Amino acid sequence: MDRRWWTLLVVCLGTFMLLLDVTIVMVALPDIEHELHASFTQLEWVTDAYALSLAALLLTAGSLSDRFGRRRVFALGLAVFTAGSALCGAATVPGMLVASRAAQGVGGAMLFATSLAILAATFRGRDRGIAFGVWGAVTGVATALGPILGGAITTGISWRGIFYVNVPFGLLALVLTFALMSESKAPVARPVDWAGMVSFTGGLFALVYGFTEAGERSWTDPLVLWCFGVSAALLLAFGVREWRARAPMFDLDLFRVPTFLGGSIAAFCMNGSMFAMMLYFVLYLQNQLGMSALDAGLRLMVFSGVTMVVATIAGRLTDRVPARWMIGPGLVLVGAGLLAMTGLHATSGWTHLIAGFVLAGVGAGLVNPPLASTAVGVVSVDRSGMASGINNTFRQVGIAVGIAVYGTIFASAITADVTRYFAEHPIAQVDPAAISGAVSGGRQQQILDSVPRSDRAELTEVIATAFTDAMNHLFVISGTVAIVGGVAAFLLIRSRDFVQAP
Repeated sequence: MDRRWWTLLVVCLGTFMLLLDVTIVMVALPDIEHELHASFTQLEWVTDAYALSLAALLLTAGSLSDRFGRRRVFALGLAVFTAGSALCGAATVPGMLVASRAAQGVGGAMLFATSLAILAATFRGRDRGIAFGVWGAVTGVATALGPILGGAITTGISWRGIFYVNVPFGLLALVLTFALMSESKAPVARPVDWAGMVSFTGGLFALVYGFTEAGERSWTDPLVLWCFGVSAALLLAFGVREWRARAPMFDLDLFRVPTFLGGSIAAFCMNGSMFAMMLYFVLYLQNQLGMSALDAGLRLMVFSGVTMVVATIAGRLTDRVPARWMIGPGLVLVGAGLLAMTGLHATSGWTHLIAGFVLAGVGAGLVNPPLASTAVGVVSVDRSGMASGINNTFRQVGIAVGIAVYGTIFASAITADVTRYFAEHPIAQVDPAAISGAVSGGRQQQILDSVPRSDRAELTEVIATAFTDAMNHLFVISGTVAIVGGVAAFLLIRSRDFVQAP
């Protein structure tokens, strides 16, 4: 086989692994929680650490690959990602798992930032279109298969298997990279913006940490306020730095183009609504309804399966239907699907979610195919890497911020519900504060086992009601985020802004 197609295989393998790990870990979180005795906040960080490091380093990794060689940075990314996966599988405490997930994200940023650049340097003409098409299909399949593969491995082996499975494939890809892939660099490489990287990474971390701690402490806690202040200062410094830099890694002038701004808002709202909600769907299906990881993954396939089917059809329509008519209505459908899930109550089953999953799946399938092309279609070819990187950064920031914000709202809603109930109907030997922490952390059974049998039925209903009421809050908020993003995208994205065929 031609070496070029081996290159495509290796790039797709690396991309598949890094995108799979965005969603594959979701269905394993309850098992991780029980084995490592992780708190609800630590569970949030298992997902956010990966998304944050991926988002913060995408643009920097692109600059490094242009300067030092794309194959070299891709190979380093594979090595870091594989080592991070092995450490995740070997984790014995939550802190080790979170740090290892961050390392995975660092490697994932190197892989993602270089993938399309390697393919563009390797393929020409019609073959380039085929290569990009295969790569795009792999990205969709990886995201869709995450929950079901995670469920199967977690149920059949253990949660550690979802990380260990990356190790042999990562090593194989690393060998093939050095054996078969050619090196390439940019003719004129931009300098690496270390100051921008540090301020952007620090600002994002402080922001997400502040939201996460607000759920554990309070919105007025000094540490939370300090985090928000530090985040604002660092992100402002990042903006000033990029605005004044001769060769910025994050060109703020791109946001003067309405279509680019609309695409960035859509990317943030898409991942900050439905994909950020995946954590809470899993907690509901497994902790509340008692499903196994595999059963939860199968239920989530209703959403991901519909997304794959619709995205396949939508991909063929992107050159005929204006992007605004796919992205805007698609996000509104995602929001409508989330709002359709409201009304969840203590005796509801998972079938209550089906209609919402289908609606949201159709919407996500409409949004994803034109979204990336919208980002690169409004800039010249030499700036397409930066434009694509910014769009992907907004996607990952959406997941990280969404999970953190929803976690705070979720915990606060449960605390308010339980406290209100026990003020009117006290149950002996039960501390409302302990109930709130146990429900949001998935430790309901421990609380139930600690009370007399005569009180267990009542307490079970209280817990189920508090959990589902909190979920209803999240459905309304995340659905509103998606609809606002859809309206903004529809109003801002314009055909006349495109300088390349979308």
